[in-house]
Amino acid sequence: MAGASEGATRRGFLKTAGAALVGAAATERAALATSGVSAESHVATLFGTLTPEQRRVVAFSWNHQDPGRGLLRTFVANNWRITRPSVDSDFFTLDQKDLIRAIFESLYNPEWVPRVDAQLADDAGAWGRHQSIAIFGTPGEERFELVMTGRHLTIRCDGNSTEHVAFGGPIFYGHAADGFYEGPKHPGNVYWPQAIEANRVFEMLDGAQREKALVARRPREQAVAFREPGSLPGIGIAELSADQKTQMQKTLASLLEPYRAVDRAEVRACLDARGGLDRCSLAFFEAHDTGDDGVWDNWRLEGPSFVWYFRGSPHVHVWVNVASDPSVATNSG
Repeated sequence: MAGASEGATRRGFLKTAGAALVGAAATERAALATSGVSAESHVATLFGTLTPEQRRVVAFSWNHQDPGRGLLRTFVANNWRITRPSVDSDFFTLDQKDLIRAIFESLYNPEWVPRVDAQLADDAGAWGRHQSIAIFGTPGEERFELVMTGRHLTIRCDGNSTEHVAFGGPIFYGHAADGFYEGPKHPGNVYWPQAIEANRVFEMLDGAQREKALVARRPREQAVAFREPGSLPGIGIAELSADQKTQMQKTLASLLEPYRAVDRAEVRACLDARGGLDRCSLAFFEAHDTGDDGVWDNWRLEGPSFVWYFRGSPHVHVWVNVASDPSVATNSG
């Protein structure tokens, strides 16, 4: 009996000690992510820790070409791994995993990190489980970029070394919170409030404006290459009244809110360089209106070198491509 008691006591101690270690590790990760160090500095630190074997797998030249994806650095898709090892695999050390987590958190508005974690829990089981990374170029030299991918995730960190492009290139985000086929109100979807803001613009339009804004069919979701301003569907933002434009600015702020301040500023700078929102059009797509409720699940804000395409049916996919130069090409799959 004494032995059993001692065994139970030891198991309890080990469980408590294990929990303490996990808690300590979480505290260290939180401290690393909130240290005020930029995502780019964390990328440089991570790069310096990679072994030659690791670099062969996740580090590439700036213009590395992939046989199936072309220029790998600029590729974007709704569900993919840019390299084979997942972030939570044994390929990376614990310290490297902490650095990758710090990079991830540093790319977002701190208030949004728990929401993105919730999205990744729904879509991938947990952060790190189905995400992978690649580093292009050499941090500390002229140009470099880290790309992190997974299901409903493509984000980038380039220290503004990619000229004329916001976010370092096209990005993607999404969420399937209520099953693959979400209901009309998209319960639990962390990105649906963005659509609510856009639909508030539609609610403010008069009859003639709504006729312009409504488009029968939505384009392919991957179609985010820049187009000539005269060919943009929907209603021109320049045609809106002052109060409608104010709501349009609120919609833009909602789109930018998840990201860190430097990326928000870069998007606005790119947009301003091409004439601002007044050079953009807003289109709502009648097809695939979930629940036929007139709350448009699919819509697109588009300008000369700006595409923010919100495809909300059957669940949320959002494709983003922003630059200050319309000659910049996209690479999506």
